[in-house]
Amino acid sequence: MVEDKFRIDGDKILFHPERVKNWLDSGNDWEKAKKVYPLYIEISPAGSCNHRCTFCAVDFIGYVKRFLDKDILNERLSEIGDLGVKSVMYVGEGEPLLHPNLSEIIQHTKGNAGIDVAITTNATPLKERFVEETLPYITWIKASINAGTAETYSKVHMTRESHFELALGNMGRASRLREKMGLRKEEHTLGAQMVLLPENSMEVENLAKRSRDLGLDYLVVKPYSQGLSSITRMYEGMTYGEHMELEEKLREIETDDFKVVFRRKTMQELESEKPRYKKCQATPFFWAYIMANGNVYGCSAHIGCEGDLFNYGNVNEKTFKEIWEGENRKNNFEFVRGKLDISDCRRNCRMNQVNNTLWDLNKDEEAEPNSYVPLTSLELKNAPHHVNFI
Repeated sequence: MVEDKFRIDGDKILFHPERVKNWLDSGNDWEKAKKVYPLYIEISPAGSCNHRCTFCAVDFIGYVKRFLDKDILNERLSEIGDLGVKSVMYVGEGEPLLHPNLSEIIQHTKGNAGIDVAITTNATPLKERFVEETLPYITWIKASINAGTAETYSKVHMTRESHFELALGNMGRASRLREKMGLRKEEHTLGAQMVLLPENSMEVENLAKRSRDLGLDYLVVKPYSQGLSSITRMYEGMTYGEHMELEEKLREIETDDFKVVFRRKTMQELESEKPRYKKCQATPFFWAYIMANGNVYGCSAHIGCEGDLFNYGNVNEKTFKEIWEGENRKNNFEFVRGKLDISDCRRNCRMNQVNNTLWDLNKDEEAEPNSYVPLTSLELKNAPHHVNFI
């Protein structure tokens, strides 16, 4: 497959050598570890959703109609920008575009806090005015479109068939508006993604062609990964060996301006007997998740798990600094390092590839701090696009 210039099926953690070095140097020292802040945060501005996708990993939360307070969130965004957070993806347990003030929040995120912005959305609420107001501030928008026909889309998304063309049409309009506004594709990217399922596997090529013809920059084809607390179990244990031949067919649809990112590496790792790494290295350091109710988690896969050990606090009650350097995260730091059995974790979690890389750096658990391969010589001029979305 043509090179994935966004490294969607990989990671970009080593293009942040200073943060990685701080993590390595912290070792088991909490006083150092508590100062290592995330590079990337996922934020769920809205808890409700207008779809009920059959593969939803957070169906157990219940799609509660709640929204993060705009003023509190903007205050926290300014704070985390100063603390070194580089990127935010608006996504979550609900549809982010349902938040009534998301346009203002996005403008503040990039324009005032200096944080790169991305959105993952089902794209059905993507209005023209919203695109005009926010696209200059957004690094990328990725539409979750999990079928190649309206009939299958309706079954997978559990919504009206008309939403298939609505989502595609909204993304096509966004592409035209991007051109009209004179925005560069590399800096304001528009894409789609499909979770490969038995219902839609025969329709991937059709979605790829539609995405290409609408002026999108890429289509991501990714595997399903079972959520730890998910109610749905209908795809649990799904394998992808028989679908690998799709990659060659999809390559024929590509052009200079449109690529298909077929996540072969992720599919193969899903079926491996055990992960390359023995411990989670990314948590509680390089990323975080903020729910629509304000709770801050060190790992979104562990929301709802017994003991709530990954819940560090609530942004409606404390500053992010108080939460990140607080007692709950300290307890989680000790738990992840000493007690967490990753065989119980979600396979192919968000930080899986990051963990592979960090494990290679930190294999020797007996090594002293500063005894690792030097990282500060990395040249960021060779970094891939969207480098802050690790």
